[in-house]
Order: sequence, then structure tokens, then C-alpha cells
Amino acid sequence: MTTFLLGKASLLPRIGLGSISTSSISKAISGGSHQRARQFTSPPLSVLPTSVLLRSLLISIISSKPYLLHPSLYVLSYLARPERSWLLNVDRNPILHWILNRTFYAQFCAGENRREVQALGRQMKYMGVSGILLTYAKETVFDSRDGTEQGMGTAAHEESNFTKCPSIEAWRVGTLETVSMLGEGDQIALKLTGAGPLVTKHFAAGKLPPQQMIDALDDICRACERQNARVVVDAESQHYQKGIARTTIELMRKYNRDGYALVFNTYQAYLKRTPERVAQHLALASKEGWTLGLKLVRGAYMATDERSLIHDTKAETDAAYNYIVQRVLQLDKNLVAGSEPFPSVNLLLATHNKHSALEALRLHRERVAAGLPTVPVQFAQLQGMSDDVTFSLLQAKDGDGEPPKVLKCTTWGTLGECMAYLLRRALENRDAVSRTKDEYLALRKELLRRLRFI
Repeated sequence: MTTFLLGKASLLPRIGLGSISTSSISKAISGGSHQRARQFTSPPLSVLPTSVLLRSLLISIISSKPYLLHPSLYVLSYLARPERSWLLNVDRNPILHWILNRTFYAQFCAGENRREVQALGRQMKYMGVSGILLTYAKETVFDSRDGTEQGMGTAAHEESNFTKCPSIEAWRVGTLETVSMLGEGDQIALKLTGAGPLVTKHFAAGKLPPQQMIDALDDICRACERQNARVVVDAESQHYQKGIARTTIELMRKYNRDGYALVFNTYQAYLKRTPERVAQHLALASKEGWTLGLKLVRGAYMATDERSLIHDTKAETDAAYNYIVQRVLQLDKNLVAGSEPFPSVNLLLATHNKHSALEALRLHRERVAAGLPTVPVQFAQLQGMSDDVTFSLLQAKDGDGEPPKVLKCTTWGTLGECMAYLLRRALENRDAVSRTKDEYLALRKELLRRLRFI
């Protein structure tokens, strides 16, 4: 491995690290992991390859300029609709596929096959990221505005026509293939609605899915156990979320023991009832003696979820997010519903808010240094977004020179299967104007820094 990385020394000027000598790289590598390999101080974005930096800058320019973003959103929304003509089918029209594949898809998605996904995983680890949080792109999105649902890449089959639902089986096979793509340090995120209409019908009624789906989830969890990879069940449209949460709790009861969470449930801080639901699930984990896997996000379905369920302002969402983070890191009994003691918790903080991330890391390390109890914590950001947050976290090493565990969340699948995901990323950028402007300024600053050395 040392020989391989030394052979890459010629690439360093291209990614902004040209001043680092080969001997210093060799010395760093001898110290251990990829994360230890960078003991020097440099701008957080200096680790990005130039091609990625330029593409990120292009996307951030579009995202931060309303007169460019709004037409782009319209086009993506139209292309994400099912039953498109050949001319507007992103998988069948080669020109359209080529354009999107090299811009939005390359920015936010891992790839269309095993080779591309694993190449991205290697690139992320080379840059110091702990691993990727990989999702199979199939999902169903419910639009509360018109009561319709769209299943991207999900075939619709009626239950009565088959002994076993082929949509569930196709999802099981695709998800197990996803597990087989994971490398060391990687984890998997599940979109349960990707299993098709039979499953979403149960979820919409607040029920557990059919036994075939439960068996598929057991297959996936056991496969991840063998690979030492965690399973993160994503939050989805609120129309389905009650059933998804019930299913995830059943999995956590079964697999989360002895202080280790194999399975994580996702909580969206932009929902008004999220602190209450977290409190209920903490009490349930405490009472029944299992470990709660708690992934906290701000939320990504604002465009399609019922607006009355969501906080009125971003400030309220930020306050809810930070409140939950602080209370969990402090093992605050006041967060737990009823009279149960604080349970075992593993925490995954998925956030693009730099202040939230660094404050959580500071609080966690303060408690560890003071000998106070806290919970294990990881961080995550989406691929193609908030790289400044990711690499700022990785530069924040502890007293032993170790960075926190930081993941990059990404999705794989055909371009058509990923269109709903790409549309959400664009909508998220529209709804986070200040963050996209900050990202644009950080990327431009890094590009100008590199140009000064040409």
C-alpha cells in the first residue's frame, strides 16, 4: 500500500498538495491509517481532486443563483416523472444521459455499477473519509400536494398475481448486491419503499410489511453483520414513515445488543413531533434493553411532505436538531419519556451545518476528557455537498491525532433510478440558500488558491 501511494505522488500538485514531499508521505503512511496520513495543516478543500473541485464549483454556481437553479429544477422535475418518452428518458436517450451523467449524477451519485461504486469508495478513503454510506436508489415518493406516489425503478405488481412479490425480491437482490460492494468502514442505508407497492401499502397503513419483506431485511442484516457494516434505515415520505419506523424498531430489538447498534433509525428534525418521537424510542429502548441507533438529519422531503407537520422556520429546525444532539451526548434523562433511565445509544449525526457538527464534536470530546458519560458518535454528509464541513471535521483531530468518524452518504443505481434522489438534492440546495452560497465561496476560494501556484 505504501508503494502504491508513493506512486501517486505525481498527482499531488493537481489536488493542491504539491508542497508535500515523498519522504513526508512515507513517514505519514508508516504511522497507520489513511486518516493518520495527513498530519499537516492545509485548507479543508485542498484534498479534492481538481476535476471534482471544478464540477462542485459549477453545481454550486447553479445552486446559489436563483435564475439558474429554478430552470434546472423544472427540467429535473420533468425528467424525474415516470413513463417519459424516448426523447426525455434519461436511460434511453444517449445525449441526455451523457450530459446528466457527467454533471449532476457524477456530483451526487456513486455510480451505475460495482466498478464505479468501489472506485468512489477508494477515492473517498484516500481523501481521509472513514467510509461511504451507500444506498440502493429504488424508492417510492409520496406527494402530499396531489396524493400521488412515484416509484423510481420500482415495478408495480399486484399481490394476487404472485406467490411471492417480484418487486420485493428484486429489491432484496439489489440491496444484497449493494452490501457486497461495501468495503472496510462502509455502511449501507436502506430505502424500504424501494420494495414496491405491496410494501408501501402496508407502510401507509402504519403496519409492518409482508413476511417476505421481513425475511429480506433479516437476510440483509445478517449479511451486514458478516461484513461488520451497519444498516441505516432512511426516513422517507411521512405518508409511509409510521410503518417504516415500526419495522426499524423491530430490527433494532433483534440486532442491537450489548451497546452496539447494527441498525439505525432516522429522525428528521424539521418535523415538529421529532423530539417527542425520540423521547418515546429512548424510553422503549431503555425498558426493553436494546441499543437505539439514532441517526439525526434535518430533513429532505419538504417539497412533498405535508407542510403543517414541519417547523415554520429554519431556526426552529436548527434549535430542535441541536437540542436533541446536546441532550443525547449528555445522556440527559429529561429527554427520555416517562421514568426510564437513559438507554444505550449509538449516534450518527448527518448534517451540513458546520456549526452543529463542530459543536457536537466539541461537546463529545469535552465529556470524554472530563471522564463524563456520553455516547459513541459518527458524522455524515452527502456526497457532492458540504465538503468543507466533511474535511473540517477530519482536520479536527483529538489528542491522539485521531479524527472523528466521518462518512459520505451516496446512492447508486441507473441514472433513471436516481432521478428522484437528484431532484431532492436540487430542492435541498434551493431551500438552503445561505449554505449553498457559503459552499460556493469556499470552493471559489480553494480554486483561486490553486491558481496562484500555477
